[in-house]
Formats: sequence, structure tokens, C-alpha cells
Amino acid sequence: MNKSKSIDIKEGLPFPCGATWDGKGTNFALFSAHATKVELCLFDAKGKQELTRVELPEHTDQIWHGYLPGIGPGTVYGYRVHGPYDPDAGHRFNPHKLL
Repeated sequence: MNKSKSIDIKEGLPFPCGATWDGKGTNFALFSAHATKVELCLFDAKGKQELTRVELPEHTDQIWHGYLPGIGPGTVYGYRVHGPYDPDAGHRFNPHKLL
């Protein structure tokens, strides 16, 4: 896996939530009120091997977002969300789990 900051991720937009393709790339937006960091993980076509991981560069009103040029429909992806682990407060963040 390549944890590369050389990937050309842009700021993107906070809305709409989810993955939105615009014909040139994909905007990724995920809501989390308590996350401290969100990583976007890209996988091979079968979803077996993580190819790269990049932090979503922005968060606006509790929406983490980023735009990847050249990424389109059929891309297999997931998120690793960092934040507090405090079950009594309802927080169970675990970046080892892929969402």
C-alpha cells in the first residue's frame, strides 16, 4: 500500500455526501461530528488489496471532503475514520476497521 501525499487530492465540496462523479473525477464527502481525521482508501478492482490511502484534506460543518481527479465509477474504496474511543460517550472510532 502507498500512503502517499503525492496523490493530487483537492479540497472538494462538502455536499452532496457520498461519492459523486462529475465526469472528470470524484468528490468524496463523509459526515462525522467527532472524527479527528478521515482517510480515503482505494483498492484494486476486486477489493482485495489496498493500493493507496490519502487523508481527506478538508472538513466543513462536520463533513470531511476531498476531490480526486481521474477517479470514476467502479472505483473500490473505503474510509478509515480516526477519533475518540469512549464507549460510555457513544464513541467507538477505530481506524483499523474499514468503513
